[in-house]
Amino acid sequence: MNSKVFMVVRILLGLFVLFFGLNKFFHFMAFGEMSPEAGAYFGALSSVKLITIVAIVEIAAGLAFIFNKYGALLALILMSISVNAVLFHAMLAPEGIAGALILLVLNIIVLYGYKDKYKDLLS
Repeated sequence: MNSKVFMVVRILLGLFVLFFGLNKFFHFMAFGEMSPEAGAYFGALSSVKLITIVAIVEIAAGLAFIFNKYGALLALILMSISVNAVLFHAMLAPEGIAGALILLVLNIIVLYGYKDKYKDLLS
């Protein structure tokens, strides 16, 4: 992959997850109305402080991608959040699936950009 394209995608993903990670702490962007099922899901995640852990991972991943440190590791960890976001929106809140799909696609591109770092792991 072209290094300049990878750098742009990596920084774009970093800003994307950093923004949403910080939003979980500072609430500068409203979530809007949720279905009762989606509200119950978020209530369950919040009650066990899992949303806080997700926010910390998103912030760490965002900073890692922006500064290009430990990006390969955090791209793998972020993949679980990306898949969960797509599944959440596909099943409980389909009106917001576009952002989750963008997150997933950017994450896959970044994983592909770090493919050389995974060679020993996958051989």
